[in-house]
Amino acid sequence: MNILFLGKRDDFYCERAANYLKLHMPNTTIFLGKRPEELPNEIVTWNGDGIISYLSPWIVPKWLLHRATTLAINLHPGTPEYPGIGCTNFALYDEVSEFGITCHYMLPKVDTGTIITVKRFPVYPTDSVYSLTQRCYSAILDTFYWLVDHLIQHKPLPISHEQWYRKPYKKVEFDELCRLTPNMDEVEIRRRVRATTFPGYPVPYMDIHGLRFVFKENDQESDDRTSRAIPSRP
Repeated sequence: MNILFLGKRDDFYCERAANYLKLHMPNTTIFLGKRPEELPNEIVTWNGDGIISYLSPWIVPKWLLHRATTLAINLHPGTPEYPGIGCTNFALYDEVSEFGITCHYMLPKVDTGTIITVKRFPVYPTDSVYSLTQRCYSAILDTFYWLVDHLIQHKPLPISHEQWYRKPYKKVEFDELCRLTPNMDEVEIRRRVRATTFPGYPVPYMDIHGLRFVFKENDQESDDRTSRAIPSRP
């Protein structure tokens, strides 16, 4: 098969998946990128059997989906209850008991295509955004191997009984989840901090008098927390 593989650059799991696919399907074309990069210009000339979006930073446009004659599949963190941006964050905020990943066919509208399979696992009170994300990445790689096995053996892919539960979350909703206000009680603040704290990203935050206070976990392994003020115009 002639597959177009779209993935995230500098990601261990994604690179393993791309190399595995290339090994068994030498005609695979690979493009890796990071947000906010645009789709590479070279993709314009691609035509082939299928597209696999693996943690891809790009939303695959309609014109590109039509270039795939057989299939267009996406693998990403988040169960059908949490489509769209910030899936892991909203799940932690809701204090769910289980989470997972979804493999589905792609349509022009994000996270609306027919679901192929969902892999779920328990969420622990000690899980963070980072730990839950890493567990999702591991589950996605396992599911990807399963998917490629089907393609190599020309086996039909199953259709899951699972359905999308809601419209995809949008960036504006995620930004609101990251925002802290002085009138929030301790429980609400701790829920939001747990749900939106990720290494290297300046969230969550609180805007006061033209200053943005960004929460930052202490480097020491303790329950202590620190914050720093960044002058800005909210």
